[in-house]
Amino acid sequence: MTKIRVGFGYDVHRLVEDRELWLGGIRLEYSKGLLGHSDADVLVHAICDALLGAANMRDIGYHFPDTAGEYENIDSKVLLKKTVQLIASKGYAVGNVDATVCAERPKLNPHIPLMCRTLAAVMSVDEDNVSIKATTTERLGFTGREEGISAYATVLIERK
Repeated sequence: MTKIRVGFGYDVHRLVEDRELWLGGIRLEYSKGLLGHSDADVLVHAICDALLGAANMRDIGYHFPDTAGEYENIDSKVLLKKTVQLIASKGYAVGNVDATVCAERPKLNPHIPLMCRTLAAVMSVDEDNVSIKATTTERLGFTGREEGISAYATVLIERK
């Protein structure tokens, strides 16, 4: 039986007026927020997809569909905690997370330490096991035009 597995996740949401901006489990002060059924935290969603993929458990939309009223406006940290429980049901625990958020604005670097602490606490892992990076797309594409934000995540899970 495999002792370690790797997963990859990706998510994107459109930036819109009159929505709060949630990234990495924290609320950021910004003039726009991400549109989605939940709080639309693209970073948390990418991590959930990576964890579920590593455990061969499909994806976030399968477990938490955007057609289910119970997930409307839900805090994505709740989805991440449930995802960690789902992979635990197959005997896996989070090893580490390496993620990248692509956004022109707001500048994310000042917020990364709090994001890491927050997500580590939700996943019950050491803060050193959560790496979050931020980049821009040099004003290219939908991210560069500030139409949306995307996130990528790679995870390692370990058999308990």
